[in-house]
Amino acid sequence: MGGTSKSETTQQSTTAPWQPAQGALTGILGQLNNYLPQTGLNGAQTNAINTIDQNGANVGQYAPAVNAYTTNLLNGGGATDQAGNINSAYQQYVSQTNPLASNTNYNPYDTPGFKDALNTLTSDITNQVNGSFAAAGRDFSGSNSQALGRGLTQGLAPTIVAQYNQNVQNQQGAAGNLYSAGNTTGGILSALQQQKLANQGAGVGAISAGQDALNSGANNTLAAEAQRLGTPLQNLGLLANIGIPIAGLGGTSSGTSNTTNQMSGAQQFATIMGGIGSLIPKGPISFGGGS
Repeated sequence: MGGTSKSETTQQSTTAPWQPAQGALTGILGQLNNYLPQTGLNGAQTNAINTIDQNGANVGQYAPAVNAYTTNLLNGGGATDQAGNINSAYQQYVSQTNPLASNTNYNPYDTPGFKDALNTLTSDITNQVNGSFAAAGRDFSGSNSQALGRGLTQGLAPTIVAQYNQNVQNQQGAAGNLYSAGNTTGGILSALQQQKLANQGAGVGAISAGQDALNSGANNTLAAEAQRLGTPLQNLGLLANIGIPIAGLGGTSSGTSNTTNQMSGAQQFATIMGGIGSLIPKGPISFGGGS
């Protein structure tokens, strides 16, 4: 036969892995405690944040100019203000050029001053030819008339042809100039219109920039106040990152262990007999009646 016996043991232990360096770590923690009052804003930081506040308040003075600039862009920025003058100049050019540009009469004799020039040339040729024949005593002869006719033809024909060609060239040149002027004027007006559209587009973008400018004072104030709050918290966080890990080093642990023992039959018999033996009285036993 066999039997078991159980026993329970409670143990507690303390670990201190930083104990060898306890002096140094205690000194570090002491210094961290000394830095705690310094986690607030110092004088330089306060002055810097106050400057941001003041600058933010001063930004508002530019708001009217920003609004005016944005409105001007939305209206085209004055890109087409000179369109009327440009078109007027073109119309004046047309009116001054068009009589020549639209003229299809190339007759040299209708050219102002051409008849006078032709008459002068005719007179010079006649005088020269007739003078030569008169000097020879052959004036008014058949040869005189023939020479005069040939001379007039040779002298006047190139002039008439040249004037005709010049009239054609002048008309064509004027018409071409009008066409070029129309293209140039149209290009200028189109470019101005495109610039107006570009300015209006820039004005749409300037709305956002203007809104940012109007809000910049308030945003600067918010940023300054965020720094006013965040700087001490940041400083405190730096100290916490050092102090908290140190404070977490070491610790105490406890636990309970149970022990079960198995006894043999001989051990159990010996235990039983020992218990019975303790019940038997020591010395003689007397029973009642006898002496």
